[in-house]
Amino acid sequence: MARMVVRVRGPVKRQLRKLRRQTKDKGLTARCQIVLLWAEHADRSAIARAIGCSMSWVDRVIRRFRDHGVAGLHDRREDNGQTKVDEAYLATLYKIVDKQPTDFGYPRPTWTQELLAKVMENLTSVKVHPATMCRALRINKARLGRPKPTVGCPWPEPAKNRRLAAIRRAVDAVEGPDVAVYLDEVDIHLNPKIGPDWMNRGKQKQVMTPGQNVKRYVCGALNTATGCIEFVAGDRKNSQLFLSMLERLLKAFPNARVIHVVLDNFRIHSSKQVQAWMKEKGHRIRLHFLPPYCPDDNKIERQWRDLHAGVTRNHCCPTIEALMEAVRQWLKDHNRAASRAQHQKAA
Repeated sequence: MARMVVRVRGPVKRQLRKLRRQTKDKGLTARCQIVLLWAEHADRSAIARAIGCSMSWVDRVIRRFRDHGVAGLHDRREDNGQTKVDEAYLATLYKIVDKQPTDFGYPRPTWTQELLAKVMENLTSVKVHPATMCRALRINKARLGRPKPTVGCPWPEPAKNRRLAAIRRAVDAVEGPDVAVYLDEVDIHLNPKIGPDWMNRGKQKQVMTPGQNVKRYVCGALNTATGCIEFVAGDRKNSQLFLSMLERLLKAFPNARVIHVVLDNFRIHSSKQVQAWMKEKGHRIRLHFLPPYCPDDNKIERQWRDLHAGVTRNHCCPTIEALMEAVRQWLKDHNRAASRAQHQKAA
């Protein structure tokens, strides 16, 4: 193919370099670079390799520059008319993604890009291709994730809010030697929890499971002041495990006049055994029960999620003893990191 004769004079070269330097459009930057390399008599195949494009695209860019000058290098899609995916479209899409297709009369419970495009066309009268919907979702920073299962609190909203506000006031009022902790139990399964992980294309990791599951239980109390976790472990999740945790708190904070314990309404926290122990030994402990089904208001739940991510998810421990040792090590490392952060904050 004969080489197109295109003369690029000095002032035009300076204009192209300035445009390449100032523009934020990567496509325009590449087109300017193609013309500048062509002006230096570079081969079209060498230009294509340097830019990372096809030789036919190099020819089209040079032809546009030959026919229209620098103006021919600008993106011509603006001549297509008004942009379909504008701010109003993206705002509507943002609201729709938080809903389900069943809210719009479709039986499918989850979204596809095709279904989103169809629903958006019904709402906005703007028809887009599924590939365009993919770009719109990317602009909105939407992600394909795993929903969190939740159970609604049976309490009336005002009663729930009053209880949560009372707990926050009690925790915020802690001063001097007094302590406030968030308490909860976590199940440790020998059969590993399966979660997402990075894998090479075309391959899938395998997680060996023992087959017969074995369980252990950890009861922990997150100190609101230091971020450290006091914990005990047991073979059963019962009132005795909970009382062992309360006794550990009494020993861990001997100078505290009151130890405020925020916890959920699990039955082991209010059994007759616990009530009898509280009358006999629990004079320094105040139990603050959260409304039912409010795990997000128990701050130690976030630490348990990190524990599962750091230890139990996709684990390869052959025995429950090895797994529990890993759990204890994670908790010790967490407490050391929390102590260091507390010392740095105090300094």
